[in-house]
Amino acid sequence: MKILGINSVYHESSACLLVDGKIVAAVEEERFNRFRHGKHADLLNPHYLPEESIRYCLKEAGIEASDIDYIGYSFVPNVRFEKNVGVDKEFVNGSAGSYEGEETFYYLNKAVPDKLSRLLGYDVSSRFQWIQHHLCHAASAFFVSPFKEAAILSVDGIGEFATTWLGYGKGNKIEKIKAIYYPNSLGFLWTKFSRFLGFGEYGQWKVMGLAAYGNPDVYYDKFLEFVSFDNEGNFTVNGDILQYRVDKFNEFETLFGKKRTPHEEIEERHKDIAASLQKVTNEVLLNLTNYLHKETKMDYLTIAGGVGLNCVANNYILEQGAFKDIFIQPAANDAGTAIGACYYIWNQVLDNEQRYTLENVYLGADYSLDQIKSVLNGKNISYTEHENITKITASLIAEGNIVAWFQGRMEFGPRALGNRSFLADPRRIEMAHYINEKIKHREFFRPFAASVLEEQCNDWFDIKKNSYCDKYMLFSRKIRNDKLGLIPSVTHTDHTCRIQTVNKADNERFHSLLKEFNEITETPILLNTSFNDQEPVICTPQDAINTCISSDIRWVVFDNLLVDLSDQTVETDNQESSIKQTLSNKLSQDVLETPVQMIFRSR
Repeated sequence: MKILGINSVYHESSACLLVDGKIVAAVEEERFNRFRHGKHADLLNPHYLPEESIRYCLKEAGIEASDIDYIGYSFVPNVRFEKNVGVDKEFVNGSAGSYEGEETFYYLNKAVPDKLSRLLGYDVSSRFQWIQHHLCHAASAFFVSPFKEAAILSVDGIGEFATTWLGYGKGNKIEKIKAIYYPNSLGFLWTKFSRFLGFGEYGQWKVMGLAAYGNPDVYYDKFLEFVSFDNEGNFTVNGDILQYRVDKFNEFETLFGKKRTPHEEIEERHKDIAASLQKVTNEVLLNLTNYLHKETKMDYLTIAGGVGLNCVANNYILEQGAFKDIFIQPAANDAGTAIGACYYIWNQVLDNEQRYTLENVYLGADYSLDQIKSVLNGKNISYTEHENITKITASLIAEGNIVAWFQGRMEFGPRALGNRSFLADPRRIEMAHYINEKIKHREFFRPFAASVLEEQCNDWFDIKKNSYCDKYMLFSRKIRNDKLGLIPSVTHTDHTCRIQTVNKADNERFHSLLKEFNEITETPILLNTSFNDQEPVICTPQDAINTCISSDIRWVVFDNLLVDLSDQTVETDNQESSIKQTLSNKLSQDVLETPVQMIFRSR
């Protein structure tokens, strides 16, 4: 039984392929086309499919399009069209919320089966199923969790019309308890404040990092003027103040002061706003999860949706809430709905009792040693081959070098978990500032994650409840008081750190590297940040070389090959701008024409 899951409706375009209930491949389109989030979240391009991701999945499984039994798509167009028109007090004509914009979006979505058939050269319409967006999120959380029964919470910006879905799963079935609808959206609240604070459409994680520097009580009461919540699984956001579908901030400016532009200095006011937003989010999510615990009387909780990537809130509801453990789908954003579409069909529709636990997310492209050598030789890049590569790499890091680390299959989801990573010494106080400024070219306040040997995690972090998902960088954990000052480059200003626990079974080579570093330094921890620089996480060996040269990284490890880029003249294949232009052209010159020529970029 072969099931293909596809997400392309908004952003984080992705594909997943199941064979007999097990994931063969799952990957995001951005890794191939080098365009952040795969594409813009426009109403004009839901039919722009993750073509390279689909091809990769089929190739990895060794099958043809005609071999696919079912295709799940994580959206139901008519539900959005029926619900979204006339909801907003203000909107842009031809855009989200207007009849014309929603009609265009509906017809472009309905064209997906035909476009997919043309892409694959095979009529797939009889095998195609529309599945509601939040059902896909929910399925992606529960059906791959280690729990036989659990409560389910899905929270994002918007699906079709729902923004939040509450339910439970037992065995091979999930059931809905209730849903919350637009404009009551935590996801959109964070997006709007990301814009307000000058970080753009996708700066929510910058806001989360900034929040630790602020006082959460300064603007808390201001937030409660338009956000409310209770103990019965409800919350509301005043849409007239949110004004999500227009590029206006007049209501926000009345409450919080002038909107910040991207290049303006960050003031204490901005930090306090971010902190208050985080506090409100923590409390809303805690109330939702406590309601779920009361209704289901279950011991475990599963979470998906983009808000599920908020590691501060995750830790808060785990430690303050009633559930024994929380499983958060590692690709909790829209990318993960491709997994959910597959398992919704496999378990819910086809009634298969077999469950698959997501033990790791190394589900993407892999490159053999011969392929890597071919790239290096083609660029006249010299390298050395080592049997003890982890010991050599640990020594380089301990000496103060930043090492680009490339091995095995690429991670699925937004976190680099030891296969496409920049690695550094967490003991060096200057390292965080240097990587932010010189390597990643990002804001000074952005914190770094830590990869830690699983067997020594509790020696370094004050963890009230251990979680299965600590290995996915989904919780912000307190550093033990006796360890404060020992790992400053991964210690955030509030003495927390987003951690990845590493065990031998999941990633043997990365585990070995951590052990070697510990033997040298008595520190079983490495600073781990994604292998990228203002771009999607790298995919190929050539991507790795390009990024290292542009970021002035000297040392690169490819499996057991060590590359020293110093004193080597290397020409990069910097095709990102041309790829983006090609993508833009494809979106504007698609065979499916639309009467809407301009649209405000907002779902």
